[in-house]
Amino acid sequence: MEFGFGEEDDAFRREAREWLGGHVNGAADRRGWERTLGAAGWIGIGWAEAGYGNRTATLTQQVAWAEEYARSGALARSGHIGENLLAPTLLAHGTEEHKQRFLPPVAAGAELWCQGYSEPGAGSDLAGVRTVAVREGQRYRISGQKIWTSLAQEADWCFVLARTDPDSRRHHGLSFLLVPMDQPGRIDIRPIRQLTGTSDFNEVFFDGAYARAEHVVGGEGQGWRVAMSLLGFERGVSTLAQQIGFAEELDRVVRTAVASGAVRDPVVRERLVRQWAELRALRWNALRTLGGSGDPGAPSVAKLLWAGWHQRLGELAVCVRGAAASAGPAHWSASAPYGLDADQHLFLFSRADTIYGGSDQVQRTIIAERVLGLPAEPKGAV
Repeated sequence: MEFGFGEEDDAFRREAREWLGGHVNGAADRRGWERTLGAAGWIGIGWAEAGYGNRTATLTQQVAWAEEYARSGALARSGHIGENLLAPTLLAHGTEEHKQRFLPPVAAGAELWCQGYSEPGAGSDLAGVRTVAVREGQRYRISGQKIWTSLAQEADWCFVLARTDPDSRRHHGLSFLLVPMDQPGRIDIRPIRQLTGTSDFNEVFFDGAYARAEHVVGGEGQGWRVAMSLLGFERGVSTLAQQIGFAEELDRVVRTAVASGAVRDPVVRERLVRQWAELRALRWNALRTLGGSGDPGAPSVAKLLWAGWHQRLGELAVCVRGAAASAGPAHWSASAPYGLDADQHLFLFSRADTIYGGSDQVQRTIIAERVLGLPAEPKGAV
């Protein structure tokens, strides 16, 4: 399949406009949108291999697609975990059977995935995983709890990091399991309410849930190696697309500052200019590292930079509004008891930016140990 904008892509554009014009937001609509993207061949263009219902694109084409998608205001992707995390991991570590079974449904937008990594006692310290998987013939029985699991309530599958060797410690004896989420009575999903009033992530309890033995990626006991490889795929063109959204948010804050008169304050002006300059630096850094490999500190540096930047933008968004930023919606209702405008949502949601995806403290530890060569931080045994 070639990368281009032919008649099929024109039809896709028309269908996309119809979807976007309907202001769809529910889970069923997001799933339908994933299928629309898959049918047009827009899922998996960044994979190292074609032949799974996807088409591949050059790095430049991937950047162009990601940035234009962000500018379009299209729906937030619910299939990005399968496309951008699981799929590259299977291409690197999976068997041919894994690839043939799991990649085509991801490319078609037919199966959604979530990530079973963090636990209540092993959030930033992933090596402290306590979820266990016991081998029983041709399958594993899984027991334990995961937390902060994004999109678990919509996912068909979850890749789970679990301890398959009960006598192991830290990063030894872990395995990377592919687990079906449709197991009533064995998997319990409980949404976590956020500051914004929404529930984008969840607690997930595994009570004897099963995974087939052949659905272990990389081999039993090799989960740490596979898990760390997966985390490396989180960087890439998505960072540049993310910055398109950041730029639009900054533009909105600047317009608000002008309209409210806050821009007359020299301190506010300095903060606005600093946000603009730092965003440009973020973009050039992302372009500098795009497609690179072998730099263990690049993902951590990028995460530190954008998380702090976005959090400061949230603070600035309510600052330029003044007292009005603390007011609720004009009309409260039972159906919308927790209404937030865009600036309020930005301020509250961005509080988590320096925590999720690896906290700032963890990123600094990675840079210290893997880049600067400083002594490793002491860690207690699990």
